[in-house]
Amino acid sequence: MPIYEYQCKECGKRFEALRSFSQADAPIQCEHCQGDNTQRSISVFNAVSNGSSITNKASCAGCSSSSCSSCGR
Repeated sequence: MPIYEYQCKECGKRFEALRSFSQADAPIQCEHCQGDNTQRSISVFNAVSNGSSITNKASCAGCSSSSCSSCGR
């Protein structure tokens, strides 16, 4: 079962939920404020192969390098 990210439109908090694919866009209650006005968000990820990012050429958050292998993150 995949993990989906949601954002509450009432309190602004982001949270994750383990749900089946068929329930991905079904209403879900915010775990912070218990509000019902939530929306599924796009999940951001990064994949690394041989020390190089293969999905994102932008620098990492830890330094100005274009490769996280140089700073060890």
